[in-house]
Amino acid sequence: MRRPSGVSAIVLAAGGGSRFGGGKLLARLGGQPIIEAVLDNLLDAPVDEVIVVVGADAKGLREVCERYGVRTVDNEEWELGQSTSVLAGLRACGGEAAVVLLGDQPFVGAEAVERLVATFTEGAKVAVATYGGKRRNPVLFSREVWPLLEAELAGDEGARSVLKQHPELVVEVPCGGVGDPTDVDTREDLRRLEKMRGAVGDYKMAGG
Repeated sequence: MRRPSGVSAIVLAAGGGSRFGGGKLLARLGGQPIIEAVLDNLLDAPVDEVIVVVGADAKGLREVCERYGVRTVDNEEWELGQSTSVLAGLRACGGEAAVVLLGDQPFVGAEAVERLVATFTEGAKVAVATYGGKRRNPVLFSREVWPLLEAELAGDEGARSVLKQHPELVVEVPCGGVGDPTDVDTREDLRRLEKMRGAVGDYKMAGG
């Protein structure tokens, strides 16, 4: 049995996916809904709970989440931007830190989360994954900084602006080679990810 880490995982899955045409996270990638790929990745991650923040496609997403035994949280303000989903997830957390992931990034693996959690145990207040030197998701926030997020998060930018304003809090964690932060915005993106999926699977089998 895995030892408790004190860390929760928050999956942001409330958006309407307007550029995709709606129903994005329930669209199929490799024969399963995109959200399932994200939840599969978290099965081996060192987190004590998984919370999925839902909004636009709440009914269908809840059905998937029930099969995985993960909790859902409704964000009735999802149209006001991603920041509202981050805050809704944090308010539902019971841990000492939370890793925030996007529901449309199916190739972010458990090892990226593990690296962020390890950085937190070493004392980091905020740990952000980097790929090729660029900050992407996931991002871990210790409970100590949650009040700061409550005070400063706004709109659809997520926590990016807060990280820029408080560089002294942030530890960058290289995650290249243990996952891919490519997301799905359009149906063309989904087709491109379907082609990537085989390559990612081959990479994992090779021990990457």
